[in-house]
Amino acid sequence: MSASSPAAPIPSLADLRRDIDRIDETMHRLLMERGEIINTLIETKKTAASGSAFRPGREAEMMRRLAERHRGILPLDTVETIWRVIIGTFTYVQAPYSVHADIAGGDASMRDSARFHFGFTVPFQPHFGPAAVIEAVAASAGDLGIFSAQPTSSGGAWWRALEGAGRPKIIARLPFIERPDHPAGTPIFVIAKPLGDATVRELIVFSIRLERWSPAFAAAIAAIGGSLDGSAGDAQGLSILVSAPGENAEQKLAEALAAAGAGIGAIHEIGSHARRFSVGG
Repeated sequence: MSASSPAAPIPSLADLRRDIDRIDETMHRLLMERGEIINTLIETKKTAASGSAFRPGREAEMMRRLAERHRGILPLDTVETIWRVIIGTFTYVQAPYSVHADIAGGDASMRDSARFHFGFTVPFQPHFGPAAVIEAVAASAGDLGIFSAQPTSSGGAWWRALEGAGRPKIIARLPFIERPDHPAGTPIFVIAKPLGDATVRELIVFSIRLERWSPAFAAAIAAIGGSLDGSAGDAQGLSILVSAPGENAEQKLAEALAAAGAGIGAIHEIGSHARRFSVGG
């Protein structure tokens, strides 16, 4: 019978602290290396003064991979916070920008969302009402704007100000990772000037004008995998904000609403964003 292997020696506190210091130094050196790569990227792409460097599709995929591979005792909240600050700050270094926020529904939640998703280096510009946010983004070189994405009629049909070529568009829905008790869990839309081929088109966002409303319309939207994100009435009738899956989204949405008896006045594509990714339960 063979003798059992001797137990591995228990490391001393001094040994463990040296390991922690080594890891901390390695992380710092890797961040500096990342900065050098970003500096080369700036020189290659000349983005330092040429509009937004925000790439919502790439960032959504990065955060999905982060959540999928994470394990251990460190909370996902902490890991996501660290990565969001790193990504948001390096994006700012590439092309400085401000985040304009509609705080009409409350300052705290929007400020928390901005700081969580974009970090403390990026300037935060509060506005009272969505119209001011949209016009601030429209007048900027590459700023972002954020609004609550929770369905509401307050603020009117603000999304109609995104209609038309050259107007700011919805480019993201945050948080990228949804879960119970998220530290910045208020769902928000992010707008920017059109990003061209940098957009992610998993879900397309539409501004739709209807003659009237019926609960059957909400069911029709849900049946094609879409969501009703806002509604507001005005002198021209009813305007709704809808997100729908990207493949032939406008045609499917128009057909579904027409089949439900909707009188459609107009449909305008006003942006797109990544699919929602959830963890936990």
